[in-house]
Amino acid sequence: MITTEAAAESAVPAVLGDAEATGAPEREQLVWPWKDAAIRALVQRIHQLQAERAQAFRRLEEGHRQYLSSGPPYDFPRYRSTVHEVTQAFAAASREVLAVEAELAGPRAQPLLASHVRRLQQLEETRLATVALLQLMGTPELTGQDSLQMHQLKMKVIKTMEAISEVLQDLRFDAESAE
Repeated sequence: MITTEAAAESAVPAVLGDAEATGAPEREQLVWPWKDAAIRALVQRIHQLQAERAQAFRRLEEGHRQYLSSGPPYDFPRYRSTVHEVTQAFAAASREVLAVEAELAGPRAQPLLASHVRRLQQLEETRLATVALLQLMGTPELTGQDSLQMHQLKMKVIKTMEAISEVLQDLRFDAESAE
């Protein structure tokens, strides 16, 4: 599970800019810790974020499994809490992935690498939405609905995960070529 500390670690810290020294009204300037990092470090960070996302998906699956085995009556507040934690973890990872994409597309002038990161983000969004739909369809109230649709959604998750792996390989390969 992604801890609050890990999420805070990867967050963009705020530091005071020159306003404090000049006596101008205080205004926080955001500083991104990866600004001067090598492209290789940015790609490694993307892989770390993917590992955090995988951990969050496992936590979501475990929370859903616990929810289904808790009832009836079902322990929905606990499941809702798990979904909230996982949502925060995904949001933090997404913010950082988007920051890496912007860095690659802008200052680093690496449009190919930026496109890989953008595609990765799109695939992760698809995967999360599909997993959420699968979990919803797997709730006791909807069990026995459309097993064909459930199978199709499971296949979509598998194909999305395969596409994510391919994009990560392309990103790593193209990053090595860019350096």
